[in-house]
Amino acid sequence: MPPDLEQAHERTQLLYHIANDRRLSAIQQEEDAHSMLSSHLSKDEQALSGTAVGERLPYNDYTTIDWLHDLVKDSFRVRAIHSRHGLRNDLFSAFDSCQGWIAAAIIGVLTACVAFLVDVAEATVSDWKLGYCSANIFANRISCCTSRSPLGPNEKLGEDCESWHTWTTDYVGAFGIYVCFALAFGIISSSVTMLTKSSLPVAAPGHGDKQHGIVKGGAQGAVGKSMYMAAGSGIPEIKTILSGFVIPNFLDFKVLAIKAIGAVFAVATGMCLGKEGPFVHISTCVAYLVGRCFPKYHENGRKMRELLSAGCSAGLSVAFGAPIGGLRGAQTKHTIGYKLIKLQEISTYFPRKVLWRAFLCSLFAAVVLRALNPTGTGKLVLFETNYGTSYQPIHYLVFILLGIAGGLFGGLFCKANFLWSKTFRKYSIIKDHPVFEVFLVVLATGLLQYPNPLTREPGDVIVKNLLVDCRGPSSSWVCQNEAQDNRREYIGWLVYGTVVKLVLTTITFGCKVPSGVIIPALDAGALFGRLIGQWITTISPGIFAMVGAAAFLAGVSRMTISLCVVMFELTGELEYIVPHMIAILVAKWVADAIGKEGVYDLAQTVLGHPFLDLDHSMSIVQKENALVEVLIPPKQTMREITVDVAKDGLVSRMILDEKLEQLKRRGLLDAGLVLVQDGMLQGYLAEGELDFGLNDLGKVWDATCRVRLLGGADEGEFDLSMFVDRTPLTICAKAPVEYAVEMFGKLGLRHLCVVEEGSGKLVGVCQFQFQFQFFSPVGKL
Repeated sequence: MPPDLEQAHERTQLLYHIANDRRLSAIQQEEDAHSMLSSHLSKDEQALSGTAVGERLPYNDYTTIDWLHDLVKDSFRVRAIHSRHGLRNDLFSAFDSCQGWIAAAIIGVLTACVAFLVDVAEATVSDWKLGYCSANIFANRISCCTSRSPLGPNEKLGEDCESWHTWTTDYVGAFGIYVCFALAFGIISSSVTMLTKSSLPVAAPGHGDKQHGIVKGGAQGAVGKSMYMAAGSGIPEIKTILSGFVIPNFLDFKVLAIKAIGAVFAVATGMCLGKEGPFVHISTCVAYLVGRCFPKYHENGRKMRELLSAGCSAGLSVAFGAPIGGLRGAQTKHTIGYKLIKLQEISTYFPRKVLWRAFLCSLFAAVVLRALNPTGTGKLVLFETNYGTSYQPIHYLVFILLGIAGGLFGGLFCKANFLWSKTFRKYSIIKDHPVFEVFLVVLATGLLQYPNPLTREPGDVIVKNLLVDCRGPSSSWVCQNEAQDNRREYIGWLVYGTVVKLVLTTITFGCKVPSGVIIPALDAGALFGRLIGQWITTISPGIFAMVGAAAFLAGVSRMTISLCVVMFELTGELEYIVPHMIAILVAKWVADAIGKEGVYDLAQTVLGHPFLDLDHSMSIVQKENALVEVLIPPKQTMREITVDVAKDGLVSRMILDEKLEQLKRRGLLDAGLVLVQDGMLQGYLAEGELDFGLNDLGKVWDATCRVRLLGGADEGEFDLSMFVDRTPLTICAKAPVEYAVEMFGKLGLRHLCVVEEGSGKLVGVCQFQFQFQFFSPVGKL
């Protein structure tokens, strides 16, 4: 109660108002800070304010998510929902449990719709290089010449086609028109891809580390970089995202739309690329957009990545018409403790519930795509075959030969494409003008592929033509040539097509257009397999084309189980599972002998995204015989990131401002400060929260005040203790470095504190973004 002013002496009123004003000022400061915190933190995050794990702001761009923190946050959310009683709360609890299933079904349906539009548009635009349909300019050649149409029933192919008109009957004229259309489509695809250019930071040690020695595998300074969100397949970036990194805007609707449009025109050029890789990116975009509609996923990075993994299965399902292969591919994509390793391994951590949701997502995608019927066949199988003959034991030798050839191609392709990216694409005229590179590649592709009747068609049509069985009556150009006694010219076209596909695929992969390497690898393998089949007359050459296609793709991507399932679903040939297994396994062995890294691992190196391949990393550190102490940063670094907190838990704000400036100078995006008292670890304060606290919350406090980091805050104090993680994981400096690899890989840690043997005092901090190259096999190329 205020004192009685009538009985107070002459100074009492003044002192009272001064004290009261100070108290009101402190209350106002706390209210302003609380209001600012509420606007930046979700309700689930605010529930952690009283716990030792601390609160987290939304993740900054290109930083690592905190897997363990998000796990705890989701546990708080689940307990809050299921602790309430009553009919309304029971219904809400049931809806919360079903959200994952609902989201998975929606993702499958929407992905199939996008895939339908891309498939239909690509088939039409691609055929414009050869002619047009007078009855309907937007109809492709098959729809124009038959009653096959999307959304319609399947009919047999008509013999005559009066509605389809070629541009000219003159060979040279048709050749020129083909190349001109291809160039136009290539320019359109690359130009729209340029609209997704974005500048991103790169996590790397700063000059302080360089002056005092960097740990083995350290990067060479922090520099900015540019990337085109819609370029390539998107699989390396998705691997990075699922491993826990935040790449801003990569899964936005703008990228989805441009990726779809760019893929249509890129595939229509006839370049050695396919739309199957981009379908994985498209489906992941759909999953992200759907997940944003559910706060359960939108506000939790860990939960969102579970949904993204399920979305990958839909992309693979619609890409190949292979729902089970898509499920297997998504599982191995989500099986790295949330670290995606190859196309076959998009994730390391794959909870069983995510497996079933991926199953549902893949199922809905396949059902809806079959109902939409983009090919007009009414079937999901892209390359349906029915050879009707069985192989003999002697043919196992041929399958092994195809596996060896596929492994050689895959291993050499990966290294050649990596060198091409590091050399040719470093020239300023290519690096600064990506559209010009696409122009050159399209020009070379048109000039080299059009003369060969086997490679003139789009990539998926090439595979379909090469898998044909010529034992029965057929009007196929392949069967007509194989029926002749003198097949030298035909064999020459097969050899020419194989070599051209290998060369063009090497220089095409990595161009700034939406593209994938799956179909080109299948093309090259099918051409080589059909070539080998010319000297084996006991069974259909199409069988060797089918097995060769699988072997070449295995060599490039290092897929195994999922590829075997995909090939079965692509062809419908269950009997040839064993030949596929033999060729795929041999191809992987041979390719791994040439180089352990698949095409997506090397593409990730070129792009510069931080990613930890747990299996390969473990094989490297097992040869080093190193201890965790080799990961400890230099002494100068430790002085800059260590804060000695007084016994009262307060630190001068000027000290923290200086520490923050040092962190920013060093370019450690995922860095932070370790808090110690008498050398003992007390907590960890991440850079993002420190920056927000000093530069946003700190506006309502003086620059010379002291900041509360540990303990309970008194009224009017500048308090950042709610952001301090008082439960950081630690490891002994004398522990084998394998321990650190396992902890980073399987727990998804952002940082790991290193303590001294015996005393338990802090001696170092391992930041994942700084240390991942120590563990990274591709970082040692």
